[in-house]
Amino acid sequence: MASLVPSMERGVKNVHVRVWACSILLASLVCVSASHQDPAAVLYPTAGDIEFAHDPTAIKSGKTWYVITTGRAPGGGLMAIRTSNDLIHWKLAGHVFDDLPKWVVEKSPRTRDLWAPDISFVHGEFRVYYAYSQFGKNTSGLGLVTNQTLDAKSPKYKWVDQGLVFESKATDDFNAIDPNFIRDRQGRQWLSFGSFWTGIKLFELDPRTGKPLKASPILYSIASRAKRDPMAKPDAKLPPDSQAIEAPYIVHHGSYYYLFVSWDLCCRGTKSTYRTVVGRSHGVTGPYLDRDGKAMSAGGGTQILGPNSRWAGAGGESVLLQHGAPDLIFFHAYDKVTGRSSLQISTISWQDDWPMVAG
Repeated sequence: MASLVPSMERGVKNVHVRVWACSILLASLVCVSASHQDPAAVLYPTAGDIEFAHDPTAIKSGKTWYVITTGRAPGGGLMAIRTSNDLIHWKLAGHVFDDLPKWVVEKSPRTRDLWAPDISFVHGEFRVYYAYSQFGKNTSGLGLVTNQTLDAKSPKYKWVDQGLVFESKATDDFNAIDPNFIRDRQGRQWLSFGSFWTGIKLFELDPRTGKPLKASPILYSIASRAKRDPMAKPDAKLPPDSQAIEAPYIVHHGSYYYLFVSWDLCCRGTKSTYRTVVGRSHGVTGPYLDRDGKAMSAGGGTQILGPNSRWAGAGGESVLLQHGAPDLIFFHAYDKVTGRSSLQISTISWQDDWPMVAG
């Protein structure tokens, strides 16, 4: 679940932005200058059309920031698009699909929404990976849709669906949802994915098509929660939250690749228990280790986002690395009073080669 990296890994190159984060405290407006060297992270006071922004993936094109999210868009359509010029004030700006692609309906007749988009800028086009599924089922799949531009006023603006990328079946021990694109230091392209079952997987992409490099790709297992029967249903032997891991997001920063994932349960309003953890590796295929040296493939993970006095269920994260501006993490969380989800954005402060965020 995804975002912009304006570098060789992702996004638009040479983006230089100075970001100012402002918050209201005791009726006084207090603004904090956020730079790449800040010792502490800052949470942005997002406003406008920020409710129900599940699984936000973000990119910047020109002077405009774009966030694409899971599910039905307010007013119709699938995978809502929101825009901002300052990362604080957001407004709805259309959607990616008018309705479900026909091939998705044929493969999964009970699917109603598209989930967990992931946007990147590759080979001169914007790519959005997305997922279709049903809650609690692993008969799922990943699709790809592309566009030459994100400017809806441009004559080149057109979302073109590229169809199926990868799928999982009931006999598989994994679940093909929550895609995330990463280009490694050697220029090879990869897609991570996964939810519940045996956890997070990774496979290599054909850089030309954005689809698997091989017809039967090698799947690298890079993170999981609990030891159990790999063919058992998610809730068959253990409590659901003991197996819950999803929303992988990989970035390369400094000497390491960092794998962010969401643990526990999403989408339950005030009862949501989502939280975000991280591990790091010298190679994109792992092993990813947490601060204590425990492998994420064996249930390891260092928590960076959890509940606070106002918000529950902080997860569905994507990470944005920048040059000349703070690195960012986008996620959603649930208001503890209303149970409504909302778009959240925090700067990342790197301390001892580990990410620290506000939330």
